Amino acid sequence: MSETSHATRQTVLYCPYCAEETLFPLETGGWECRSCMRAFSVTFLGLSPRGRSGESDISRQESA
Repeated sequence: MSETSHATRQTVLYCPYCAEETLFPLETGGWECRSCMRAFSVTFLGLSPRGRSGESDISRQESA
């Protein structure tokens, strides 16, 4: 299996720009929206530690 194979990817359900569902995988990786003609990719950065989101850190600082 080549690195550009889409077989192991989770399918993207809608375009993050126009919210349409006319998405098709690109040969070089990423996705193409045929409604707004944008191409994009989705990257998994990792897992966030539980209870350490930026929003909760801000609210803790404000309450102090």
